[in-house]
Amino acid sequence: MLLGMETLLKSDDKLSLLMMRVKALAAEHSQWQKRSPEIISTNPDVLLALGKEELQKVKNDLEMVLSTVQSKNKQLEEDLKREQQWLEEQEQVLDALNGIEEETKNQVEQLSKASLKVRAFHELQNKMLKLKVYKEELLNALGEFLEEHFPLPEKGESAKKKNSSEEPAVELLTLHEVLEILINKLMSTPHEPYVTINDSFWPPYIELLLRYGIALRHPEDPNRIRLEAFHM
Repeated sequence: MLLGMETLLKSDDKLSLLMMRVKALAAEHSQWQKRSPEIISTNPDVLLALGKEELQKVKNDLEMVLSTVQSKNKQLEEDLKREQQWLEEQEQVLDALNGIEEETKNQVEQLSKASLKVRAFHELQNKMLKLKVYKEELLNALGEFLEEHFPLPEKGESAKKKNSSEEPAVELLTLHEVLEILINKLMSTPHEPYVTINDSFWPPYIELLLRYGIALRHPEDPNRIRLEAFHM
């Protein structure tokens, strides 16, 4: 993962330099358009050769930009596939923990009703508490992972918004919060797992979840989504 991040940083630097060069060329082009053209030569062969040379330079620059963007996209797709697999594994673990927690809860209730030994009752309570703590630790680890790799726009895209001081009217949910809402909805009401999307759901997060099959749209209402039932 560190190697992948280092490759992305180098790719980002190279892409930034190329984009700065493109902007400089665009500014220079704008200046040349405002000036009266000076006749370099009336020889058509000379003019053709100069034109070919300039076109070749532009072609080379564009090919460099395209190659960098394609390389970055490929690396991002590979990282995203690995992270999606990790997310699915964590969801399976959470689902198993929920099942164990529910089973333990039922055992506690049965022991309580049957008036069994207090010691066994407390042992089961402690087991349930440990499971809840472990579940919270997993959720926190998942939240830290998503916050690092999928930050909100004001964190992850600050470089793109240096000239804008406008803040969103609605506080956006993090990807961790979106996933937690979907997971809780699926677990609490499996017969009605859909969640209605509002302005607090950042559209790129929704598109990301839909694109990689982590979430599904309602067949009749595009403003409602649900978590894919990986445990089924």
